[in-house]
Amino acid sequence: MRWVRDYKPQPQVQAWYRQALWITLGGNIFLVTIKALAAYLSGSVALYADAANSASDVVYSLLMVFGLWLAQRPPDLTHPQGHSRFEPLVGLMVTLSMTFAGFEAARASLQRFLIGGLAIEPGLPTLVLLFSAGVKAGMYLAITHLAVKLHSPTLQTTAQDNLSDVLTSTAAFVGAAGSKLVHPLLDPIAGFLVALWIFRAAFRAGRENLNYLTGAGASEELRHRIVEAAQSVPGVLRVHHLMTDYAGPRLVADLHINVDGSTPLVESHRICDEVIARVEAIPEVDRAYVHIEPDDWTD
Repeated sequence: MRWVRDYKPQPQVQAWYRQALWITLGGNIFLVTIKALAAYLSGSVALYADAANSASDVVYSLLMVFGLWLAQRPPDLTHPQGHSRFEPLVGLMVTLSMTFAGFEAARASLQRFLIGGLAIEPGLPTLVLLFSAGVKAGMYLAITHLAVKLHSPTLQTTAQDNLSDVLTSTAAFVGAAGSKLVHPLLDPIAGFLVALWIFRAAFRAGRENLNYLTGAGASEELRHRIVEAAQSVPGVLRVHHLMTDYAGPRLVADLHINVDGSTPLVESHRICDEVIARVEAIPEVDRAYVHIEPDDWTD
């Protein structure tokens, strides 16, 4: 009797994950250090807000390292289907850290707004923000490339967070530069915009990870792809039942297929294996379970 699901180590996959983690963690620690120092020296609240965002990214990175390490552990008797649900669980913890960063950015911006703003001398803040935007753009491209290879929703979310950071750094740059050239209130206004971007990213990440944890099903488009993959196997007459739900960040698909009732058992078993192989070849699907029934049997 098999007590746990089959597991085959994938060294290349693990190497790609390590690369993504080093890029994310190293880049965010570097950026929060230079932003915090520049914010302290310049007094820019927009830069402070952006530094708070980068601080949440460091926490995000550390939790992501821990979560992906747990999620990639092989199945065992305590978790016979694997540990993939740890990934979205850590994602919710990350969402809380992002929300705190947004609150801190909004609080600092409100305080600066109530005192009428402060003109920030151009130079260090603007240079740091432009540099940060460039680094984040590079991180976005690198993580997106790895996310596509790994079909990882977590890395896709991280890549989108990097893209949002490009926009927030740009907003903070406009605020810091505009506080001197246009009006001092532009600096806290830009800080508010940064906070809104953080809250938006936290909301989207929280909603996505809750779907993974609560067993949400596949989209209609993905369900059609699963049915088409199964029905492309010679011998499959139709799929009359499909149920999907997320087990962590990837799907489990349960299918009932109809075949000719006179098909020999050995051939039926081959058809079943081929359906499983084609469905599990879909990047979003982790595993598939197939039940074979004779033609016209729809229970």
